Amino acid sequence: MTKRSLILAGGGLKVAYQAGVMQVWLDEAGLTFDHADGCSGGVFNLVQYCQGSSGTQIADSWRDFPILHALSLNWRQYLRLFWAESLMTYDAFRRVVLRGKWKIDWNRVRASQKLGTFNVFNFSKNQHLVLTQDQMNEDLLVAGVTLPMWFAPVTIDGERYLDAVYVTDANLIEAIRRGADELWIIWTVSRKQIWGGGFINTYFQIIEITANGRLREDIERIEANNKAIAAGGRGEFGRRIEVKMLAAEVPLHYLINFKSTGFTAAVEQGIADARVWCRQQGIPLKSPAGNLLGLTFDETMQGGFALGPTDPEQGRQQGAAQGTTLAMHATVHISDLDRFLNVPDHPGGLTGTIDFPPLGTDMPATTGVFNLLKPDDANVDKLFVYELGFQHGGKSYYLAGRKYVRKGGDPFRETTTLYTKLHEGRDTSGPVIGAGVLTLGVEALIAMLSTVRVHNAQNKRDEFAALERFGKFFLGEMWERYGIHLERP
Repeated sequence: MTKRSLILAGGGLKVAYQAGVMQVWLDEAGLTFDHADGCSGGVFNLVQYCQGSSGTQIADSWRDFPILHALSLNWRQYLRLFWAESLMTYDAFRRVVLRGKWKIDWNRVRASQKLGTFNVFNFSKNQHLVLTQDQMNEDLLVAGVTLPMWFAPVTIDGERYLDAVYVTDANLIEAIRRGADELWIIWTVSRKQIWGGGFINTYFQIIEITANGRLREDIERIEANNKAIAAGGRGEFGRRIEVKMLAAEVPLHYLINFKSTGFTAAVEQGIADARVWCRQQGIPLKSPAGNLLGLTFDETMQGGFALGPTDPEQGRQQGAAQGTTLAMHATVHISDLDRFLNVPDHPGGLTGTIDFPPLGTDMPATTGVFNLLKPDDANVDKLFVYELGFQHGGKSYYLAGRKYVRKGGDPFRETTTLYTKLHEGRDTSGPVIGAGVLTLGVEALIAMLSTVRVHNAQNKRDEFAALERFGKFFLGEMWERYGIHLERP
């Protein structure tokens, strides 16, 4: 019988994303695990899992996380300047989160039938400890997330305990030792490999070096083991070990965050990514398709356009000279926001009307294609794709437009300029009979933003989280194309 271990890797407060994944894996996919291991921030989710919380309850525990009330400054230490033992304390976190919002019941945790292992470092003995849930208490849990300098070591029976992150941020070997054949890893430590300056960035990048380096070493050991077994040998672990990892870049900082809404967005990102990941793995989900979060918005672009030219710029010039313009009044339909954000082509649907006096006005287009920041064939530029099929006078036409987003280009001009061709027929395979350039003016852009709507949200909180996820995706892509490459935690 195959044994599974759930690896709740560290990642500081980024593990809010991990909780979203747990909602999908535990509740929607119905996965069960023989063992779960938590390191650093992952112990926050592990303790709730051992307490018997469902994946959804764990995800809910991070929504609207009370960050401004959860961490307390160590005022008494600041007067000591360079001799200060820590910058913060966990006093407020214990009171507001562990005993308040999460209501951790240590009797239930210790009596749990779910096997969980917690990683803690005993500084007094220079010893990495792996403790089962029946050995845990609040002090040991807090010790498991106590980063040096930020927090003072936790003293227990005269010995000092800290986060084990510099030893491991995902204890794969412990899971194998406990009989796991499959390791299901949720990884939130950044792997962007972009160095950011400054003391805080440097501190957490040292953790990234340690965590990613150790993870790679362990996975290489597993791969060598599997290769040896495939060749007829015994291998280091005596059996094949399968690694199933979901890794993500989460736009929360490991420690320094000021907005509760960011945690809700991270949870929703975890849910979205996990659903897509499960579909790719062929894992069925219980969530009904009819309740998928969707999003729509309206966009009107217009500009010089003429019949005859096949080059958009020539069509624009000829249209300007002749006084002919084309207006596209489109509604973008994103029926599955989760899929849209996680599939590389970022696909949606398009409907609307076309105004082009040489053919007609208010011509309805009931089918179309939309892609936002789709990679081009050479993966150099990214494209906004707008395609609408319509009929007039018994003939079929297909309007196909592209916005080209180039590395280091002009962001406003490129994202508001649509190079357009008009084809005969039902797709782009038909002959080009006209061309032009459509633009989105400032007034039209403002009008477009006012039309954004979220569909199938259960409440205002989920609606706002969906808008925030969409906005962060778009702005993040814009930063990558046009921004300065600095680490953004």
